[in-house]
Amino acid sequence: MHKTQAEALEFLKAFLPLLENTPEDRDVILCAPFTTLTALSKNLHGSRVQVGAQNMHWEDSGAYTGEISGPMLLETGVRYVVIGHSERRQYFGETDATVNRRLKAAQNHRLTPILCVGESKQQRDANETEAVISHQLEKGLVGVDQNRLIIAYEPIWAIGTGDVCASNEANRVIGLIRSQLTNPDVTIQYGGSVKPDNVDEIMAQPEIDGALVGGASLTGDGFARIVNFQ
Repeated sequence: MHKTQAEALEFLKAFLPLLENTPEDRDVILCAPFTTLTALSKNLHGSRVQVGAQNMHWEDSGAYTGEISGPMLLETGVRYVVIGHSERRQYFGETDATVNRRLKAAQNHRLTPILCVGESKQQRDANETEAVISHQLEKGLVGVDQNRLIIAYEPIWAIGTGDVCASNEANRVIGLIRSQLTNPDVTIQYGGSVKPDNVDEIMAQPEIDGALVGGASLTGDGFARIVNFQ
């Protein structure tokens, strides 16, 4: 929950010039608050940066005050949507069942969902990481087309805490996730205190295809350094 429309456009002024030498094979997506999506889409039209939303409802319309539907997102030019982020699960009652409904709704509207999975500190300390993530995948992916999907592994204990999951451990868990998919070519990202000073090591891991970036994406130069990882 960051940036007004004016602040988002200021961000673009700092960010876009730093992508001139970014390798062509890198996908860059800004998943922004609903109020900034239209402004971002207009100002990014024709650029290499795509726009995503941070959530969506499974119904197209109805008595769901405060929710946003797929058709509403499509109208803003959005092509991606984050589903099941740990903060939605932790603070707003998101369950594997509602995650599944949102995933299928996103795909029905030709949006590519970014499914977030991950364990809490308590679950990790109890050696439940594998079981928790397996359960999230099993319940979340029922009826979901894995050819139109991105997955993000975000260990909850490493988000905004400065406590980074070791890159080899993130690689191990992402390999585990991949082994449970029917499509092993799904893009799987790591998210959890990704920063300019650790992104190179994270992205050197063979199973990790990308990064889901939180606080470090809030400055144009910081996020550009992550996009331009070496």
